[in-house]
Amino acid sequence: MRAIAKLLGACLWLLLILALALALAATFWTGDQLARLAGQRQRDAAAMESRRAYQRVTATALDIQRGGDSMRAGSKIVLMQHRAETPLPNTEPGAEASPAASQTPAPDGIDLPRLLVPPSPDADKWLAGTKVPAPAAQVRRQHQLVNFALLGSDEEVTEDDFIRTDTIILASLNLDTGTVTMLSLPRDLYVYIVHGKMGRLNTAFGLGEYIGWEPGGGFGLLRQTLFYNFGINIHYYARVNFSAFEAIIDLLGGVEIAVDCTYRDYYPYEQEGRDGIEIEYRKRTLPVGVYTFDGFDALWYARIRRLTDDFDRGRRQQQLLRALWRGLRRQGLAATLPRIWHDISSIVDTNIPFDLMLRLLPGVINLDVSTIENLSFDKTHHTREWETPTGSEVLLPNPEAVAALMKDFYTPPAPHQMALAGPAIAVYNSSGNPGWDIVASERLRWGGYNALALGTAEDRGILNQSLLIDNVATEKGSLIPALLKALNMEEEQVLRAPKADRRYDYQVYIGQEYQSCTFGVLPLEE
Repeated sequence: MRAIAKLLGACLWLLLILALALALAATFWTGDQLARLAGQRQRDAAAMESRRAYQRVTATALDIQRGGDSMRAGSKIVLMQHRAETPLPNTEPGAEASPAASQTPAPDGIDLPRLLVPPSPDADKWLAGTKVPAPAAQVRRQHQLVNFALLGSDEEVTEDDFIRTDTIILASLNLDTGTVTMLSLPRDLYVYIVHGKMGRLNTAFGLGEYIGWEPGGGFGLLRQTLFYNFGINIHYYARVNFSAFEAIIDLLGGVEIAVDCTYRDYYPYEQEGRDGIEIEYRKRTLPVGVYTFDGFDALWYARIRRLTDDFDRGRRQQQLLRALWRGLRRQGLAATLPRIWHDISSIVDTNIPFDLMLRLLPGVINLDVSTIENLSFDKTHHTREWETPTGSEVLLPNPEAVAALMKDFYTPPAPHQMALAGPAIAVYNSSGNPGWDIVASERLRWGGYNALALGTAEDRGILNQSLLIDNVATEKGSLIPALLKALNMEEEQVLRAPKADRRYDYQVYIGQEYQSCTFGVLPLEE
């Protein structure tokens, strides 16, 4: 019995020692995992801070004088007086609608917000070294429209916390045709801000927030400024900062972009340093091709500024919006918007009512991204460069050209753009460069053409120059001039080969020298 008792005692001691050893090992393992997790969090925080540091360095902060009433046009805030809306066409030829009496009809029972228009400044008034422009004529609309301002701001990374909406994209949803038109506004447009001063358009929202503009705060002032200078009425807005933009893109798992210009700009790279992870800024080259961007890379692509300008940035930002919507449709997230609306509204500043979103959602879900019409300012046609008395380089709008552009913004896309039922265009890759058929087809679809990317062209091999085959071979209604312009090709690259039993009306073979970058992007620095 004593032997058995000793054996049991020894077993118990062994089990106790084993349990203590296991507990000690578990403690060490848990501590190691916690240390690793803490280290990872520190590295993630350092990486995020490095990104924010990069965004602060590249932010476009202006020198805003914040003291006293410097932002209030003296001490006077303009009072609202008229009620106005962009009128529907009159039934009687030559009849004029009263701006004060006109109102947007309620589409399908939806009441759109009415616009309060401030009084105009004195005629022939001069401010900041330039004559104040007269109010733009109201753009006459032929359809029922709901207009949105999509804004991107950088106040989270600037030191003065002033809101600058460097991204201003107007989107018009046509309820009659089920189409959307987007228009990018350059941030450096120098316009009359209706609180009583001339200024950059990208400061109007921040000014409204800062001075407590009534009605509507920042959007109220921006809305009335857009109406005064361009004659269009924007009903709603949605604004995101850098973090929200990244979060939305990452929620989708990234976006796919066909990059048709070669870009180079500074990019933050992590590397091991003496005190841990350090960030080094090196130039990153982005060649022509197809890419999937996460949130940060999408933001980097949207904000590239070296060797390019604000007009090209607006085009790239519209590209990202198209890719964002394409991703939403592909993943079926558009149908779940009502469920995730709370999460979205927590990171997006907007005045879009939830019930309006529900009313518009069925038509928006079915919207084909290829039917979206994309408009932008042309630097030499719609604007002219000017220097303010303080030495700031800005852009003054050319009234007649801008008025025509605003009319286009209110007009639905052409029939071939609305349905993409026009001539079929086959695009093949004969360049040897991955994805170039997709890049070229996206360039054509941007213009509303029915282009299909069909991969490598086995029958042609590698071509030095691109080739456009015309299987229609007719002068009347030919797309050849438009296709050549879109693809930056010459007439010498066209081969006319009419076919009665053709599958495609036009065939494009993309060669090694393909270069459709006609957006003012300068060649790369050596």
